[in-house]
Amino acid sequence: MNKHEQEAAYRLAALDQDFILGDSMRGARFMMEYTKAEQHLRAQKILSTIVVFGSARVREDGNEWQARVYAAAREFGRLASARGGALAENDGWRTNVIATGGGPGVMEAANRGAQDAGAVTIGFNIALPFEQEPNPYITPELCLQFHYFAMRKMHLAMRARALVVFPGGFGTLDELFELLTLNQTGKSPKMPVVLYDRAFWNKIVNFEALVDAGVIAETDLDRFGFADDAEEAWESLLSQGLSTNEETESGAAGKRPACSDARAYSAGAARGRA
Repeated sequence: MNKHEQEAAYRLAALDQDFILGDSMRGARFMMEYTKAEQHLRAQKILSTIVVFGSARVREDGNEWQARVYAAAREFGRLASARGGALAENDGWRTNVIATGGGPGVMEAANRGAQDAGAVTIGFNIALPFEQEPNPYITPELCLQFHYFAMRKMHLAMRARALVVFPGGFGTLDELFELLTLNQTGKSPKMPVVLYDRAFWNKIVNFEALVDAGVIAETDLDRFGFADDAEEAWESLLSQGLSTNEETESGAAGKRPACSDARAYSAGAARGRA
């Protein structure tokens, strides 16, 4: 054996774990997370999603309020999948597929509801020391895991056609306000946003106070609506402009994921070149 074959410098870069996992390759690992998830989403023909955020701590067998939130998230996942186009392929592509952060609680409930409807459903998991392992209702081919929060949130946003946010803590608030900021600043097209449980959100965030203080515009309050049950959430999405599969079959209006790179990709996919 040549003496150089034992040296780290001689190893092929792609086979050198010490090199790949080193600080200098963080940017490459970031890109790898993007590319791997993108390949799986394309392979499963996912054109657009309805994203559901909410607490991992909400339990079906929790207190009365938690049980109600869990049931509503499950019912929303079911009816959105049944009515939104996830069951019917649009030129081979699936639209309005339920996507969550992949964990327990509200995320589990929404994935479970989509499964109840017989639809595929996506889980964008994140490696955490607690509260995060894939729930059993995610379609196996669409159960993805991320190390970087930023890349996970990018994939949650890229194909999002609508957003429904159930009660949650720091993570839910982070996800909600990032997407509202993308919308407010024009970094993503306007999308329907619904906050479930009006009383909860009015207690947690005083949106009117932000307007009164002059730190957001009064028109920013039009960027989202409220709902207190699954049916109302669905109707609110439609009233805010959500396109369903039935509407997009007659044209290309629905083939428009949220972010510009996904938009370019979806246009190519619709022409059979992606």
